[in-house]
Amino acid sequence: MAGVSNFQITPLLRRGELSDLHEKVAAGTRISEADALRLFQSTDLNGLGAIAAMACERRNGRHASYIINRYINYSNYCILSCQFCAFARKKRDADGFQLSVEEVVGKAREALSLGITELHIVGGLHPSLPFNYYLDMLRALKALDSRLQLKCFTAIEVLHLAWLARKTVRETLEELLGAGLNSLTGGGAEVFDPGVRQKIARGKESADEWLDVHRTWHQLGQRSTATLLFGHVESLADRVDHLRRLRELQDETAGFSGFVPLPYQPENNRIEVDHPPTGFDCLKTIAVSRIYLDNFEHVTAYWIGMGLKLAQLALDYGADDLHGTIVEEKIFQMAGVSGRQLQPETEMIKAIRETGRIPVQRDTFYQRIKIWETPAASTEVAEPSSPDAGSRAEAECP
Repeated sequence: MAGVSNFQITPLLRRGELSDLHEKVAAGTRISEADALRLFQSTDLNGLGAIAAMACERRNGRHASYIINRYINYSNYCILSCQFCAFARKKRDADGFQLSVEEVVGKAREALSLGITELHIVGGLHPSLPFNYYLDMLRALKALDSRLQLKCFTAIEVLHLAWLARKTVRETLEELLGAGLNSLTGGGAEVFDPGVRQKIARGKESADEWLDVHRTWHQLGQRSTATLLFGHVESLADRVDHLRRLRELQDETAGFSGFVPLPYQPENNRIEVDHPPTGFDCLKTIAVSRIYLDNFEHVTAYWIGMGLKLAQLALDYGADDLHGTIVEEKIFQMAGVSGRQLQPETEMIKAIRETGRIPVQRDTFYQRIKIWETPAASTEVAEPSSPDAGSRAEAECP
């Protein structure tokens, strides 16, 4: 139903099974965990989407955003063996890789010429790289362009770096901040329930450890994103519990800039999943997240994990962001995602305009860089003033 806002059909919902929750959200009342579970259990996807669209438009109007960014994975060597992960390799594996600081800088230099504003950098828990490697990488990247925003490292990487440096988490984050780190990524959250984590990511950090890393980063006055990996062995109640913990930390610190639900990719891993996430489940999870996470300003539909067409549709179900041009993404690709690993800026703008929304180029913190003010009915895309990151990178990047 691209191009038709669910917000416009809310009168029909007042007679439906979710009418009381619609009224609660319309009144600005926070929904409970029981309410969120009921939303997940509902089969009224359009009614759910109408509530989510109302909540989204209250915050962001008819704007929807994207970012011009580039992913760099510095290495896939990892000391862990998470059951769901198709990215990690051991040193004995032929398809493992490790980039030098100079190679990372070279990729960043090429990307800067294409107009990016953000580098998104994560990797495995490398068995032998020293702590100084990560500090040197941040400093070298900042030396390229001090305006470049560096969104790097998951919580488990931070814990690994603290162990390498023999420092506390706070001391480690302070050093990374001093070297140029701008934001932590939300990766590694998976699902917080300990039983689920034992099944899919045995040996990884606990929920409390993940939350504590982000809490500490927020206490330093910094921002990060949050994620949920859904559609594997977790229950709907597990999803609600995960969202509850995120909402509680956001109440405490207000440090999360956005939330990114990530659909599980079942192809290349050791976890048997009877019902992998469908398009229906993706839209429902985005919608419930938007309704329940009332203290998060932004919810992202991660197009690399669900495809651009479904991510575009998600803008009618509570999402207000499509993520970025990305250029080169390895984690989801190695997990089995097929299709393009990048999108030109023009395609991001076009996808947003086709839904009747106003495209906005944003930065790492969802702050607006450029608003493409054009009639909502138009799908003609003027050539962006910044370079077309996707179309050029397709020829230049592996």
